[in-house]
Amino acid sequence: MKSRQQSGMKQRRFIIKNEQQNSLKNRQQFSMLKRLIACLAVVFLLFSYPPVLDSSAAFATSLPAISAAAAVVLDGETGAILYEHDAFSLRAPASTTKILTALLAIECGQFDDTVAVSKKAAQVGEATVYLCPNDRLLLRELLYGALLQSGNDACVAIAEHIAGSEEEFVALMNLKARAIGAYQSYFCNTNGLPHPQHLTTAYDLAQITRHALHNPVFGQIVRTRTHVMRWMEPTKSRYLKNTNQLLWSYPYATGVKTGTTVQAGKCLVASAQYGPHEIIAVVLHSANRFGDAQKLLDYGIRVKETQRNAKANPNG
Repeated sequence: MKSRQQSGMKQRRFIIKNEQQNSLKNRQQFSMLKRLIACLAVVFLLFSYPPVLDSSAAFATSLPAISAAAAVVLDGETGAILYEHDAFSLRAPASTTKILTALLAIECGQFDDTVAVSKKAAQVGEATVYLCPNDRLLLRELLYGALLQSGNDACVAIAEHIAGSEEEFVALMNLKARAIGAYQSYFCNTNGLPHPQHLTTAYDLAQITRHALHNPVFGQIVRTRTHVMRWMEPTKSRYLKNTNQLLWSYPYATGVKTGTTVQAGKCLVASAQYGPHEIIAVVLHSANRFGDAQKLLDYGIRVKETQRNAKANPNG
């Protein structure tokens, strides 16, 4: 019996040692990646151009009537703006922040990494997946928890695993945002909890989402309606249901993320695929975020179909 206990203790010490080594390796890779993204951000700043509204969009179809304080529709393929309403004003993004958090985690981490939950991560409030200190889960499970159920605690656990601290991870988020053209954004945390300087724009969120949807792992997660989130230690599971109602109500929906705080109001970043057309819509501080987003996605599809038909029949 004693021999078996000693063997078990040795095995656990071995597992913990391996996790510590992997964590160190992740932080070293993270440091290199941060320097690389900083360089890329400078290049993008030097050679980027301001966004331009597609001039044919306004004549293609009647403009949608929406309740959102700010909104934008983007062509997912070209990045062209098909519609915008106050899309460049700074606003609180709430949990739509998690789009960037998840993208970085996918790019910087390993899907099957084991993540140990810290006391700090477990204490994060508001929307959670009910993590406890010393819980152990695969990184993939935390990503589902962050994107489907909007777990604030999952975001902090992810950040600490990838970068050693949430603060270091947030620094990379800001570099990444600039590298992909979200120049007005400034993030102060990984989950979108209220902070006076945690601000972005509808356009920046659309740009971040457009980049994220190019990643097939991200795309697969955000289109998932339900998922059973499983823990390694302790052995348990939790049923998750995606907060994005469009995945049930809108046949072309492919994602991506809701967000709600008192300051931000009800927000939604949504995407749709209609034939060859990928459309991204963002609504911030909306009285009817799902209705508004559906109108904008429909509008974007009509614009792209009108453009395609015009090219196919140049002489009418």
